Amino acid sequence: MTDELSMVDKEIYSCLNLDAPNSFFLFAGAGSGKTRSLVTVLQKFRDENIQRLRMNGQKVAIITYTNAACDEIKRRLEFDSAFVVSTIHSFSWELIRTFQDDIKEWIRTDTQTELGDLFEQKKNGREGTKAAFDREIKIAAKQKKLSSLDKIKLFTYNPNGSNSGSGSLSHTEVIEIASNFLDCQPLMQKILIRKYPILLIDESQDTKKELIEAFFKIQSIHFDKFSLGLFGDTMQRIYTDGKLDLGYSLPKGWAKPVKNVNHRCPKRVITLINKIREDQHQMPADTNEDGVVRLFVVNSNLEINKTEIEKKIASQMAEISIDVQWESFNDVKVLILEHLMAARRGGFLDFFQPLYSMNKESTGLLDGTMSGVSFFIQQIIPLVNAKRSNDEFDLAKLLKKYSPLLSRDKLQECEKPIEQIKKTGDTIDDLFSLWGKDSDPALIEILKKIYQLGLLIIPDVLLPIVQRTQEESFTEETSETEDRDAVIDAWDLTLQCPFSQVIAYADYISNNSRFGTHQGVKGLEFPRVMVILDDEEARGFLFSYEKLLGATPPTQKDINNATEGKDTSIDRTRRLFYVTCSRAEKSLAIVAYTKNPAKIKEYAVIQGWFAEEEIIDM
Repeated sequence: MTDELSMVDKEIYSCLNLDAPNSFFLFAGAGSGKTRSLVTVLQKFRDENIQRLRMNGQKVAIITYTNAACDEIKRRLEFDSAFVVSTIHSFSWELIRTFQDDIKEWIRTDTQTELGDLFEQKKNGREGTKAAFDREIKIAAKQKKLSSLDKIKLFTYNPNGSNSGSGSLSHTEVIEIASNFLDCQPLMQKILIRKYPILLIDESQDTKKELIEAFFKIQSIHFDKFSLGLFGDTMQRIYTDGKLDLGYSLPKGWAKPVKNVNHRCPKRVITLINKIREDQHQMPADTNEDGVVRLFVVNSNLEINKTEIEKKIASQMAEISIDVQWESFNDVKVLILEHLMAARRGGFLDFFQPLYSMNKESTGLLDGTMSGVSFFIQQIIPLVNAKRSNDEFDLAKLLKKYSPLLSRDKLQECEKPIEQIKKTGDTIDDLFSLWGKDSDPALIEILKKIYQLGLLIIPDVLLPIVQRTQEESFTEETSETEDRDAVIDAWDLTLQCPFSQVIAYADYISNNSRFGTHQGVKGLEFPRVMVILDDEEARGFLFSYEKLLGATPPTQKDINNATEGKDTSIDRTRRLFYVTCSRAEKSLAIVAYTKNPAKIKEYAVIQGWFAEEEIIDM
């Protein structure tokens, strides 16, 4: 019933009028219950409009942030088929998958462009170098891709797995193709609004900029037939490839409902996060619970054991908050402000750091979709785990899915398929010998073995490196040059790390490690939260809490970016600090390692973030 909706929910619901649709951006700060509003409005819509949609063969599309969020919304909507709930990658693929000829031509054009760039680099580069060798392999691979393009009968994509093979599309390609088709093809635009007259996007501030802009374009053209609803908060933007000003420069006529009451955090935490965000969206509390917040300042000029210090801080929090569960430290969620710091503490720095240094690729690294990374996560780790546990069924399933040795064509051309299956089993034994006597092989050794055995299809991004290891006909450059390939250079370093680091990395991005990721904790809440701030340990270039807390002045680049309205390292750090602090349901400990404790304490008090008695000098 309509009277069950809040005023904000009624405003959202009014936009979903099939006869007179309107579009909206819902500002929903941390803990404001945007998922509850989303589900409540859709339940109301189902009661009053769903039959009309079904008669027209239409559905409501809901794009969410994670598979877990998809599952939760589907459950609360009772798995009604009139609602298509998916991640952005899945939704994009469903839009383009039937446009096979158009996909082929897009890939042809894109590959020709990449080939042109490679030939230009070759013309300006030096022969006989590692870069020249790698480039020739990439040119050969692109040429092979072009020559075999017309032979591909079907392009495929798995949003939750590794995509390999001539007809498989990468995660990045699917998003790029969908963005391009939606932006440039009127037919695709009409298909979208005909099939989905209502499109709702959760965490819209982190949705790929090109896709968001394409949806805006479609809405502006078909405003009388299409309702675009965006749920989000720019203060909680994590990725760097989202639309910067989303929510602040909306088209004329858009509704702008606001959910500005925090139902999650106690009053003291809400006071802090309101100070952190410093904008017009100040959120009142929905509780009488005061909560506890403390800033622990640690002098990093001294020789210190950080693990012991953090355990000691947890013990102090147990006394301060009168909550014995702080004491065990197992019931405390530790959140890191910078991924490199988590990589260092989690034991996967050598794997993570070179790839993370490629800023344009960082999003794919943080969600496991980066080309090459998913090969280890989706194929090699499961194969090793299945072999270690002697799970023959799982092993056979993985090999059938990924190994060219057991492809349908390969088995059909064999006189004795059973011999080919046995041979594949022998190759697995050969590969697994790398782990003999509790060894921890380097990733490059694993790839070389897989390549030699022909066991799996090596991703294009790794192929030049593996093939180069079979040759010695090049010279190593000893100086920096524009002739270098940054992606291959990064992988050259990463592949020297041991296999155990990939497992630690996989645990981290799956939110199974002790240290929470910003992506992993979005939408989640924890009674006891410890936020670790440590620029020196993180050694990142995108974030700096020392700047945020006044211990270090902004750089000239920060000043210039701020003047030009661009993102600064302080802006990025402020957003991540807000996200981490706003997870706390009861009590929050912020641990700041710094070489300038006095400045941190002074700034924290002057800004009104903490009272003097809330700052503890360790």
